[in-house]
Amino acid sequence: MALRPFNAPGARLALRTKRASPRFDGARGDSEVVLDVSRLLSRAFHPAPTGIDRVEYVYARELLERMPHRLSFAAVHPAGGYYGRLSNAAVRQFLAFTAAKWRNARSDAGGEGKAAVIRHMFATRPRPVPKAKGPRLYLQVSPHHLDDAGQVGAILRAEGARLVTLVHDVIPLSHPEYARPQGAEEHRRRVRTIDRYATGIIGNSQATIDALAPHLGAGLDGRVVRVAHFGADAPDIFGARDESLPKRPYFVYISTIEPRKNHLLLLTIWRRLVEDMGDAAPVLVLVGRRGWENENVIDILERADILRGHVIEAGEVSDNRMQALVANARAMLMPSFAEGFGMPVVEALAAGVPVICSDIIAHREVGGDAPDYLDPLDGLGWMRAICAYAQADSPERAAQQARISVWRAPTWRDYFDIVTDLIEEVTASVP
Repeated sequence: MALRPFNAPGARLALRTKRASPRFDGARGDSEVVLDVSRLLSRAFHPAPTGIDRVEYVYARELLERMPHRLSFAAVHPAGGYYGRLSNAAVRQFLAFTAAKWRNARSDAGGEGKAAVIRHMFATRPRPVPKAKGPRLYLQVSPHHLDDAGQVGAILRAEGARLVTLVHDVIPLSHPEYARPQGAEEHRRRVRTIDRYATGIIGNSQATIDALAPHLGAGLDGRVVRVAHFGADAPDIFGARDESLPKRPYFVYISTIEPRKNHLLLLTIWRRLVEDMGDAAPVLVLVGRRGWENENVIDILERADILRGHVIEAGEVSDNRMQALVANARAMLMPSFAEGFGMPVVEALAAGVPVICSDIIAHREVGGDAPDYLDPLDGLGWMRAICAYAQADSPERAAQQARISVWRAPTWRDYFDIVTDLIEEVTASVP
């Protein structure tokens, strides 16, 4: 059944999803699931989340709803040692605090500041690992500490558990030129850890699984593997009614500013648009923090006077503001060279907002027939599309909105149905 788009466009948090299917009420399986929340704890002092942060958060909230009596939490201490078990009650409070912080993304963490973060961190202090009473699965959904195979092995031995892991992408291996220095080697160690220990693997797309397989010496055979697309549905919980927005037609790009995201293409196009159109040019809003090895892009953002007022570097913003920006944009732009999934594409489409994105496998897999796809090197094609979509009566934009109306958004309920099935299959394989 297709979902009706939710009323908070661009929402990136599923604080509560639909009730679990009755077949997942705990009647099946008796394994204990230990969810690693190292990533969330390590980023507790950051006001705004990354995509991976959000995914780990949604896992914690959804699994608490689906299997509260089977779920435990654990983490690696920010200093590096195994943190051990965490109190479920303390984790629930930490999740609620984190969601409130993300909604507003203020440096004072909702008026409580760093002291509040420290209180929540202290409440999640570790507890001894209990002896396993049955099959136990260790679920890791971020790359945090996967580059240390020795530590992962020690954790699994301490827990007496099998590893199930979520793979977001293998871009540092397939496109090492876009990774941080040493990023390819670090990711290679993560993949080796997965190859050595993972009994279950969740891919955020078939494109990710296909890219991962050649890097696994042991291959995919003998493992439980599932592809599950991240959900795009979330309740109307944020509001976002009073946010100030550009007065002119504008486009939005949500992404860390890093080489593979191809910001240089858009900045070059916008310079030409301003030269040709002056103040009649549309506005480009860039949402996301600055990344690495972006000297030329940063130079343009900081020193190209011609773009001032025409390109807005919004940086890390609250979820309220991000929703408002997406909801009122002429389109979401996504010209990246490589993606594991492309969450902004799915979220924009789910909110009924058109998408113009690069013609790459991951985008095609999740966007289907809805977006307009362009080669990420086709500058003139991108400029023509942007000019067309900027018009109030744009037939190109209207045509995509018609395609969006029949596009089915992936849901978190479907996602966790797949994850739960994988958990039960891995449990059944334990001797």
